[in-house]
Amino acid sequence: TVAALSAGQLLCWAALYYGFSSFVLPMQRAMGWSKPAMMGAFTLGLAVWGATTYAAGAAIDHGRGRAVMTLGAALAGVGFLVWSLAASLPLLYAAWALLGAAMAMTLYEPAFNVLTKRFPAQYREGITTLTLVGGFASTLSFPAIAALLAWLDWRGALAAIGALLLLGVAPLHAWALKGTPTADTPKRAHDAADDATLHEALRERSFWLLTATFTLYSFAVAALWAHIMPAFAAKGLPEATALAVVVWFGPAQVAGRFAFLVFGRWVSVRALGLIVLAGMPAALAIFALAEGTASLILFALLFGLANGLVTIVRGNLVPEYFGREHVGRIGGAMSAIALLSRAAAPLMTAWLLLALPGYRELLLGLAAVGVAAVLAFVFAKPPQAKGQ
Repeated sequence: TVAALSAGQLLCWAALYYGFSSFVLPMQRAMGWSKPAMMGAFTLGLAVWGATTYAAGAAIDHGRGRAVMTLGAALAGVGFLVWSLAASLPLLYAAWALLGAAMAMTLYEPAFNVLTKRFPAQYREGITTLTLVGGFASTLSFPAIAALLAWLDWRGALAAIGALLLLGVAPLHAWALKGTPTADTPKRAHDAADDATLHEALRERSFWLLTATFTLYSFAVAALWAHIMPAFAAKGLPEATALAVVVWFGPAQVAGRFAFLVFGRWVSVRALGLIVLAGMPAALAIFALAEGTASLILFALLFGLANGLVTIVRGNLVPEYFGREHVGRIGGAMSAIALLSRAAAPLMTAWLLLALPGYRELLLGLAAVGVAAVLAFVFAKPPQAKGQ
């Protein structure tokens, strides 16, 4: 199950999250659309992802994890096929509305929730494996799509990706999640009685502090992704130097996840979270102040490690704090706010740049946002178990 879902995560992340930027210039050359107009479609997709993630989690809580992940991959395939036919911006936006819903049904969160429910004694190892494999998605996406574009042009490349998702990943999810999970043990039945419902979680201070933590983190990271190449240019660095730095993101991300897979049993999720969350503002501050290539590579390594491990922290904290029984609803409610902040970050920081001297000040401001995320996490202590 974990192996099949890992393959699905690799392909879904490569297509749905990392693929868009590879099609911007080909679409612009062919259709004459402006970059802001096309970026709006991706922003819409991210917003729909945030708006629909709670519904996907609730369906998983009702035992429909197989249907959610299978239909999500199929919907992703249909979205890419619609995108391949887009002759107008409204059709492009319609395709990305479909793809946003598909993100909520396939990318990490639903897979984490399914594993948490099906393998209550081993979900931490499963989540780590999923993120370890998924960490190669960007490494796969850019060269694979470049090859498809050279072979099939942009419409043909989109259709090929759509066919792979519809005819390959959707059946893979259906096969991986067939049958029923292992029967509950008495211990698990006892645990389920103690697990928090969404209503109970919403009354916990820790829920809102964790939500603030990952909302602030998502905002800072999304803003960095949107502005990273202009930020390098503002330092007077050529594109070749920027690429030589950003190429270290992927290996650092995967290395961090692999280290956790090997040594994670000796580190609590909360301790790891404090270290990982502190790494992000440190990395942003280094980037803001760096001048030489060595310090920029240090930024890339630190940021890659933090960004790779935060997914594992996020996936393990919800069941550890609130139990597994309602993990889909609780995690979905928490993620929806963070995902909406991710969608808003590129545009909000673009406006902020109009009032700031330059990218150094913006990056230091984002580092301050990261510090606020760390402080929220420090105060997000695990809630007391029922009856205590």
